[in-house]
Amino acid sequence: MATVDLGADPLALDRQVCFALSVASRSVIAIYRPLLKPYGLTHPQYLVLLALWDKAPRTVKDLCDTLRAEPATLSPLLKRLEALGYVTRERNRSDERALTVELTGAGRAFRKDAEKIPYQVVQELGMDLAELEQLHAALGRVLAATDPRA
Repeated sequence: MATVDLGADPLALDRQVCFALSVASRSVIAIYRPLLKPYGLTHPQYLVLLALWDKAPRTVKDLCDTLRAEPATLSPLLKRLEALGYVTRERNRSDERALTVELTGAGRAFRKDAEKIPYQVVQELGMDLAELEQLHAALGRVLAATDPRA
C-alpha cells in the first residue's frame, strides 16, 4: 500500500474535506432558501420534488433510497408537501405496507417554475459551468465511495 503524505498537520481545519463539504453545503443551500420561499418549500422538500419529477409515482422506500434519507426524516417532509398540495400519499393496493407518493397537478405544474432555479443558483455562485460540472462529478465519486449499498 502506498504511503499518503497529509503534510505537517493532518488535522489542520482548512485541509479537512469534511469541513469544506459542510460549509459549502450550508452555503449553497442558503442560496436556495430565498428561491424556494415563495413556494413555501424547504431545500429537503425541493429534493423530494426533484426525485418525483425524475420518476413518479414512487414508494417512500424508493424515495428514501434515492435521497439517502431515513423514513423518519422523509415522512414529515412528505406530509408537508401533501399539505401544500404538491403530492399525494396512498397505501399501495397490492402491498398495504408500501406508501406510494405521486405528484398532484400543482406538483407537476410547479416544475415549470422550478426549471428557473438551477440557472439562478449558477448565476449566484458566479462559477463557470464547466467548473461546477467537474465539482459535481467529483462529488459523485465521493457519494459512490461512501454508498453503504455498494
